[in-house]
Amino acid sequence: MYIISGCLLGENCRYNGGNNYIDWIKEFSKKHNYISVCPEVDGGLEIPRPPAEITEGRVINCEGTDVTDAFLRGTEIVWEKIVRKSQELGEEIEGAILKANSPSCGSGKIYDGTFSRKTIDGDGFLAAFLKEKGIKVMSELEINLED
Repeated sequence: MYIISGCLLGENCRYNGGNNYIDWIKEFSKKHNYISVCPEVDGGLEIPRPPAEITEGRVINCEGTDVTDAFLRGTEIVWEKIVRKSQELGEEIEGAILKANSPSCGSGKIYDGTFSRKTIDGDGFLAAFLKEKGIKVMSELEINLED
């Protein structure tokens, strides 16, 4: 079973109300069991919502509001859903395909907190959590999955 960011599958859950649909991910999802996730929405943030970036370990939106608790809550809720689905399917979690640079899902690179589209080394909250659990995390920019 795979974990896939909902926005990459065409779900309109991005901060601006849109999505980040990627053809190859949709095709991949047709051949594998998966769970679609959006920790920001599960954490209680609205669609649309002000964009947010990680600054000094906290998630701050562009209006200056600290939304870290929503990101933490969303990560926890998403993990509970992942575990439940994995148990229902009787399958191990094979990996995660998450949205690049996101404060939730970014893996290896995230936006730097200045809202200037510059990136720095780091992981979003969900990506970091999954890595701590030993789950392979990749972004839509990495096309190296075995089919």
